[in-house]
Amino acid sequence: MSHDRRVVALAVFAGLPGIAVSLAFVWLEPLSARVQWTVTIALLGAWTGLTVAVREHVVRPLGTLANMLAALREGDYSIRARVEDAADPLSLVYLEVNNLEEILRGQRLGAVEATETLRKVLEEIDVAVMAFDHEETLRIVNRAGERLLGQPAERLIGKKATELRLEEALKGVAPRTLEISFPGGTGRWELRRSVVRQEGYPLQLLALSDLSRALREEERQAWKRIIRVLSHEINNSLAPIKSITGSLQSLLRRERLPADLDEDVQRGLQVISTRAEALGRFMASYAKLARLPQPELGPVDVPALVQRVADLETRLTVDVVGGGQMTLQADADQLEQALINLVRNAVDATLEAGGDGQVTIRWLTRSGKLHILVEDEGPGLGDTGNLFVPFYTTKPGGSGIGLVLSRQIAEGHGGSLVLESRGAGQGVRARLVLPTDLKA
Repeated sequence: MSHDRRVVALAVFAGLPGIAVSLAFVWLEPLSARVQWTVTIALLGAWTGLTVAVREHVVRPLGTLANMLAALREGDYSIRARVEDAADPLSLVYLEVNNLEEILRGQRLGAVEATETLRKVLEEIDVAVMAFDHEETLRIVNRAGERLLGQPAERLIGKKATELRLEEALKGVAPRTLEISFPGGTGRWELRRSVVRQEGYPLQLLALSDLSRALREEERQAWKRIIRVLSHEINNSLAPIKSITGSLQSLLRRERLPADLDEDVQRGLQVISTRAEALGRFMASYAKLARLPQPELGPVDVPALVQRVADLETRLTVDVVGGGQMTLQADADQLEQALINLVRNAVDATLEAGGDGQVTIRWLTRSGKLHILVEDEGPGLGDTGNLFVPFYTTKPGGSGIGLVLSRQIAEGHGGSLVLESRGAGQGVRARLVLPTDLKA
């Protein structure tokens, strides 16, 4: 039975006893038939009228509330209920619905303004923004994306990533630099990728920034630095070689050769050989830094990797502080090389401080990232401005590429490497941060 029928039934049953008693008195008393029928009709009419009135007073407010809620559901905030008495329970319900309407209207206005602002920003920025669904179908593209892909949004929406030559952008490490040719431009692009939701469904959001101009300037500066470093190292080797060669030539041009000529020649050739070997090691180190390939991702057992690196160091015992079982997608060989460099530097610093200190490796996860910490008890950080300058070193016989290579490996995995001071006389902490959500 519906609600309004239940209300009518309750009203009928509520008046039934009184009507029955009244009709009994009317019909049992010695009254004329005309009076009896007149009173009976009046009683029944009043009973029916009151029942209808009760129904209207109960059902009509509910209908009004239903209409208001339906309007709110449809986004129509123009309907408001009239509140006559704030102390009346029904008026309180109307008042609360009116307040809810005000709140929803404000939220709707804020959402519309935020959406319009976001749309304007996406249209005006010089970054191509595109969103793909789980089937790699394009769902959103801004004006810069239209220019880059050479077609209007109406023709782009619904196309697959393979048709747009963007399938590689949906995979691998991000952020990273891509070199792709598009109908609207050719060059190098910085790729950033994240996940957003539209109507409850996840979308992969791609942002492509043109790096050509900035990279060309960076390349010029990098070439200048490389030429300066190469010139310095080559001159350091060629200067003594040229000096010794000139001296030996002067000795050999004499009419009477000195008695210790053989000894002088041997020493000169030894210096030439030593400098040539040093120059060869320098060039080999440079080639190693320049040829670092893209990481080949695979499952890496972090505790096993850290323990293996610690066992490789024989000069000093390296303590491993367990951080729990952890597996991530990474290039095991590159990651091991980065940790070897960091541990070697930590041991060198500790031995430099007297050799009584301790080197510790530990790891932890924070905000979806793996932090591997290598801590030493050496003299602390020195010239922090040159820490990651290629070929800069303060260690005798050092190549100056260990930290640079380690940071390059970290950034190739979408992570970072920083060196932190542990405090006065406490040594240095190398923090290698890697994302745990990389996909192979």
